[in-house]
Amino acid sequence: MCTKMKEAISRQLYSYWNSMRGERLAPKRFEIEPSQIAKILPDTFILERINPETARFRLAGTRICEAFAAEFRGVNVFDLFCLEDKITLQREFSVIARQGAVGVFEIEGGTESSRKVRFEIVVTPLMHTREVVDRYLGSITPIDPPAWLGSELISERRLICHELIWPDGRPHTLTDAMARQSPFMPNVHNARLVRVDRRQFRVYDGGLSDGCDDER
Repeated sequence: MCTKMKEAISRQLYSYWNSMRGERLAPKRFEIEPSQIAKILPDTFILERINPETARFRLAGTRICEAFAAEFRGVNVFDLFCLEDKITLQREFSVIARQGAVGVFEIEGGTESSRKVRFEIVVTPLMHTREVVDRYLGSITPIDPPAWLGSELISERRLICHELIWPDGRPHTLTDAMARQSPFMPNVHNARLVRVDRRQFRVYDGGLSDGCDDER
């Protein structure tokens, strides 16, 4: 396990994100004001969550691209890792999206000349236009950066450790929040699952028959 955030850039990004979040699952994308994090903007990135297996770079700061000697725009972040690490990252990113966690990851990068460097990555959830997390705001910071960093392509990336942080001290699911706020779902905890052929429905006793949710 990682020992939470070690780098000042990571802590600054997290503090800003959390201040914009308030008591919500995540802040909106348009609420993030680049001028408020101008000093660390070159170390930040934004990913678009297409589905649980795909999170593409929409933006990658200049210091990130320079450190890796690569351009990441449009790249699926999970494809940068081996299969085992890819599966782990996809699982952790899904928890971040569903439950409002913040991910702290430490990775090791390697060059063809066998040079090594470690990075701390922080990933926070964002909402774009809908009430679901479909963006990630994060930072990548080299740990004790060597003098050669940026002069060689980092062609290998390995996950060293990972940890989830709960800003509210516990998981915060959007579904639970919506259920508490909605006057139309008083019997949410008494729901039954009914299967018909290959379709699955959630049925609320005492509710209207056309109020079932198709969960295919």
